[in-house]
Amino acid sequence: MLSFGKWWDVTVKGLKISLMVTRAAQRAARHSAVAVAVAFLAACAGAPGPDGINDPYETTNRSVHDFNRGLDRALVGPAAKGYGNIVPTPVRRAFGNVAATLDLPGDIANNLLQLRLADAAQNTLRLGVNLTAGLGGLMDASTAIGLPGKPTDFGETLHVWGVGEGVYVELPFAGPSTARDAAGIVVDVVLNPVTLAVPRREALAATAISVFSRLGDRDRFSETVESILYDSADSYAQARLLYLQNRRFELGQEGGASADGAEDDGFIDPYEDPYAE
Repeated sequence: MLSFGKWWDVTVKGLKISLMVTRAAQRAARHSAVAVAVAFLAACAGAPGPDGINDPYETTNRSVHDFNRGLDRALVGPAAKGYGNIVPTPVRRAFGNVAATLDLPGDIANNLLQLRLADAAQNTLRLGVNLTAGLGGLMDASTAIGLPGKPTDFGETLHVWGVGEGVYVELPFAGPSTARDAAGIVVDVVLNPVTLAVPRREALAATAISVFSRLGDRDRFSETVESILYDSADSYAQARLLYLQNRRFELGQEGGASADGAEDDGFIDPYEDPYAE
């Protein structure tokens, strides 16, 4: 018994040391990722061309686009269709509602960083309503009572701080973006309040729910997405144009790049984005 007790003490201490190293490594990884995002943002800054598009890495971007297009054709599109055919609509809606509720802490953090206190308050109230009356986010009770969300991200926070959008980039798996929004994606993922606050198992469950929600989006917007990716004469140029128009309109800028290079005074987004992010 004494030998067992001694062995157990050593094992517990060893486990504690291991956990401490793991957490330190996670913190270091987060700091490194943020540093990479900032460096990437600074290195890629530049003025847009006369057509409102700053795409000096078009050759590389087109290669990434071809990869994303192939991935969508071989995996993402069929998986989304299968998900839509197999999973009942109420279940898909519940996954979407939970994913949107899980996004709210990040929205609130960015609202505060943007000094948009009214939006932060509304998102906080929305979070409370969905977690209680919405049964943990399974139902969007807040929208039902006239309390819409105020979605945002760290890319918008950088915009509010005066950071330019930088060059256009297409990211593997994520799709169209800009240098500023790519840096924002890194910060939003690495410093997500939900994954930082909950245990690893729950964080993985939250990630899985988000993936199911994205599949639901891809299925819901399949007609538009596929017309862009597979029916356009130049799917890369079309996806780039729509992304820049939509993003600039979201940020309240004066229109975006139009097909003929003129400024567009508004853009009605037919879907959320080319890859239903």
